[in-house]
Amino acid sequence: MLDNLPRGTIVIEDLEIGMVRHLQKQVTDRDIELFAEVSTDRNPVHLDDAYAQDTIFEGRIAHGMLTAGLISAVIGEQLPGHGTVYLGQTLKFMAPVRPGDMVRAEVEVQAIDHSKRRVTLATRCLVGDTVVLKGEAVVLAPSRKFD
Repeated sequence: MLDNLPRGTIVIEDLEIGMVRHLQKQVTDRDIELFAEVSTDRNPVHLDDAYAQDTIFEGRIAHGMLTAGLISAVIGEQLPGHGTVYLGQTLKFMAPVRPGDMVRAEVEVQAIDHSKRRVTLATRCLVGDTVVLKGEAVVLAPSRKFD
């Protein structure tokens, strides 16, 4: 994976509105196969070339939640990072991700509620210049005072 900062934690006391972190990952056939195995989602649009060719996508696509998992990786590893707890996530799938696509997952701090340790994050994934997924996450951020 290609990301812009080392793994770790940014405690809520050090977060700022507008902070951005990202990672990039090429989605492989093996990623799709492993996700199908772990999730038990074996929809042939993800796994069967002949089947997928006859769909609106005209070929296989990665699971949407596999792509969304890259957002989780940025949140759990970089921003805020280790110790972060997901409270909620909205997702809107805008375009398919195909085997071989390089996906860039981005997270940006939108709001910080210090009293509740809650952080609202804008989330999105891109393939090239195309937004393939967008949404918003709310997380419980680690704190220097409590962790």
